[in-house]
Amino acid sequence: MSSLSREITIASTLELHQSSHIDEDLLLIDSLADLPFPDEPKRMGCLLIALCTKGEARYTVDTVEYFVHPNDMLIVSPGQVANNYLLSPDCDGIGILASDKFFREIISNIHELSSLFLFSKNNPVCGLHNDESEMLQKYYRLLKEKVDLQDHHFRVETVKSLLQTVIYDISNTIYRIQNNDSRKRTRGENIFFDYINLVEHNFRNERRVSWYAKQLNITAKYLSETVKSISHRTPNEWIDYYVTLEIRVLLKNTSKSIKEISLILNFPNQSFLGKYFKEHVGMSPTQYRRS
Repeated sequence: MSSLSREITIASTLELHQSSHIDEDLLLIDSLADLPFPDEPKRMGCLLIALCTKGEARYTVDTVEYFVHPNDMLIVSPGQVANNYLLSPDCDGIGILASDKFFREIISNIHELSSLFLFSKNNPVCGLHNDESEMLQKYYRLLKEKVDLQDHHFRVETVKSLLQTVIYDISNTIYRIQNNDSRKRTRGENIFFDYINLVEHNFRNERRVSWYAKQLNITAKYLSETVKSISHRTPNEWIDYYVTLEIRVLLKNTSKSIKEISLILNFPNQSFLGKYFKEHVGMSPTQYRRS
């Protein structure tokens, strides 16, 4: 059985670490140092938002190494693969785990948060100001207080409302880091983020730009022009980014054969996948696996 066969979920974490939680939808981690970090690569089956309060740590997300210091916030999204955890003896912090379903329910009516996901994909570690770090810790303590109120008739609704506020504040921090102002997103930006969301959910099966354009009710030409102007990458380059990332993760973190990987990603055959991978990465899948 491959190491990625079982995701990191709230249910699997609760088996190893009991803490304040709501069913299998939300789990609060009082001390990151107490978590039993896996000694093998694991795909995230939920969203993790954590804050380092002291010490240092390093880990990899999708085979890329990141370093964490006090007042750093880390975000790992569902579907990403985390591995190679190394914490200093004094490392500690707090964490919030939310199921994808629970999290999407919370932000379902908020149309300005897609950038949170896109930003965190490429920037899993964000440095917070002292006041931002202190505020996140205050939110955490209040969240824990509400989660632990088992007899509160509106417990879940109260927690969802509070967590939505937390997400707003986190997003504001991200916008600060991105040096963005609070301007209303343009039509082009909306199309771009909707496109990225579609790609994330469909790249394993669909790699035609025309298909994505049809889902967005626009022409392929308009989609190409819009995505290029917003991101400086073509739609095909974004698709290739997600496909090659997935191949790299599967090659590095599983024992699946190249033939099996080609089937997972709907390539005609393993030879086609090999040519595709070499074209985009510069080496064959076998060479990459051995490197």
